[in-house]
Amino acid sequence: MIKALFFDIDGTLVSFRTHQIPESTLQAVRTARQRGIKVFIATGRPRPFINNLAGLEYDGLMSVNGASIILNDGTEIENKFVPQEDVRRMVGYVDEHPLSVVFAGSREAFVVNMNEPFREVFHLLNLAQPPIRPASYALQVEVQQVIAFFPIEQEAHIMSCVLTHCEANRWHPAFADCIAKGTNKATGIDKVCQHYGWDIGEVMAFGDGGNDKTMLLHAGTGVAMGNARPEVQACADYVTSSVDEDGVANALRHFGVI
Repeated sequence: MIKALFFDIDGTLVSFRTHQIPESTLQAVRTARQRGIKVFIATGRPRPFINNLAGLEYDGLMSVNGASIILNDGTEIENKFVPQEDVRRMVGYVDEHPLSVVFAGSREAFVVNMNEPFREVFHLLNLAQPPIRPASYALQVEVQQVIAFFPIEQEAHIMSCVLTHCEANRWHPAFADCIAKGTNKATGIDKVCQHYGWDIGEVMAFGDGGNDKTMLLHAGTGVAMGNARPEVQACADYVTSSVDEDGVANALRHFGVI
């Protein structure tokens, strides 16, 4: 019996084409909750960038790929930060290299050195540009996520020499979501399961990007969207139709959840 559903946002709940949640998805999620199933968001976005869930009913928010988990009643299950020494090294690195980097916390986010890949991604996500600040401002805030726009060829060097206590997650080739080591969507699901006393077999997860692989493999039932890349679909138990073709609703009907 499924007791909880975990949904990625971009490309899963929300269409990249319309920047909205399909009506079929809103209704399917509403029906699932009416049947007593808990619904959670599981996104790489930090809280300041979550602006596209209008009309969706859910019970908790897992953001920053599991580093932050908060229930609708205000209960905080997880709140992990990038170690300060990693933040200091990243500030120094950005001062010497013209990387575009977003430093994000639970309440605010800002960007350093905007470049074209940054603009393209924020346009894709329909996000307003965050404030521009000097990199040193990151030393004054609690950073949960470093969104760094570097090619994958530079990833090994940056993660081994700069963000040494972090791990990188990618769902887009232009950037990496860097968060504290040992944190991902699968570990986030485990935290929620521990809170409610659920078995992982009672959980269904939906995703379409590289940062969804861990939870698709870990959940009792992993569902990949039809618009997901082949390597993501390979991690799932079931591949549904795309976000624009009622993928969430079709999968929930397929498994008898609604």
